[in-house]
Amino acid sequence: MGFWIYLMSDCIIFGTLFATYAVLGYGYGGGPSPADLFSPGFVFVETAFLLFSSITFGMGMLRADKGDVDGLLKWLGITAVFGVLFIAMEIYEFNHLVHIGAGPDRSAFLSSFFLLVGTHGLHVTFGLVWLGTLAAQIKWKGGLSEANTRRLGTLSMFWHFLDLIWIGVFSFVYLVRLV
Repeated sequence: MGFWIYLMSDCIIFGTLFATYAVLGYGYGGGPSPADLFSPGFVFVETAFLLFSSITFGMGMLRADKGDVDGLLKWLGITAVFGVLFIAMEIYEFNHLVHIGAGPDRSAFLSSFFLLVGTHGLHVTFGLVWLGTLAAQIKWKGGLSEANTRRLGTLSMFWHFLDLIWIGVFSFVYLVRLV
């Protein structure tokens, strides 16, 4: 029950961040617009990494249902690789934007962009730490015990939730503004 309350509070947080972006997202302040800053190909690859991580997590869950710890850990490892690639691309994008003078202090649009996308990135980073910790627990402490299986299911909900939020970010922040 506690995790569902947490997930609903995250929905409120992201809803607020989306609303903030909706209000401030056209406040360019004489600065660059999304069409000036974002590369559709780059964002597509970044999105693909996160969506593939959701697929690989699902494959891991199928292995867990069969009691295959080694298969589960392999798929969780692949999920982690996709998650790290996603975060690396996001860090690169943020660094690039700041380097060209399009940091969060440049305009209302960029402030709300960095806040929304950065908050999502922090959640993915937290999810990667959780994934690594849980994989270590499964490998070295208890295998697919009842507690670890429950934790795995909870992490699965969190990971898929992040993918759902990213689809909103991808659509609302990147696609709509590039068209």
